[in-house]
Amino acid sequence: MPGSRLVTPGWHHGLMNIMLFHSTQGLRPAVLQAADRLRAAGHEVWTPDLFEGHTFDTVEEGMEQQEKIGKEELLKRAVLAAAPYSERGLVYAGFSLGASIAQTLALGDDKARGLLLLHGTSDIAPDVTAEDLPVQLHVAEPDPFETDDWLSAWYLQMGRTGADVEVYRYAGAGHLYTDPDLPDYDEEAAEATWRVALGFLETL
Repeated sequence: MPGSRLVTPGWHHGLMNIMLFHSTQGLRPAVLQAADRLRAAGHEVWTPDLFEGHTFDTVEEGMEQQEKIGKEELLKRAVLAAAPYSERGLVYAGFSLGASIAQTLALGDDKARGLLLLHGTSDIAPDVTAEDLPVQLHVAEPDPFETDDWLSAWYLQMGRTGADVEVYRYAGAGHLYTDPDLPDYDEEAAEATWRVALGFLETL
């Protein structure tokens, strides 16, 4: 069918191949722990280090590094990390900055199996199509980096691409609430997020 996505079978019995991108604070232990949680459920997971070893305790420090590297270079690094595995049909996932990168890659990959966004979204080009792409977003409520107005517009734009979108909000949680080593951490919200996310992956 014109405009439909090319969906390839999972290469290991229906379990997913997941490209998981870190936040603007770098490849912190929480990202590796998340990857281990996904692997324990049977998935194959890659965690590219787009900051080449640098990690940060604050968003502000991370954003300085992000700006130093530049958006185009970060995206290039992400594309190069995903390219060897894209033929398998990847689920793109990420935390905050990593979520925005995951979204960009997934919307440009007609073999993408799904998109799992944690704490972040990105702009959507007006001509993008993502027919039937499963998308799940988990975000704090409120979130200073993902305002209600922005999320409403994002949801409508993503819907126009043809994607199948689910949004989950977590009242009172901090922005990066899944990282147990940060002040944002909210154990209840984090565990709820992973329960729902793992269920989502089982449907792909």
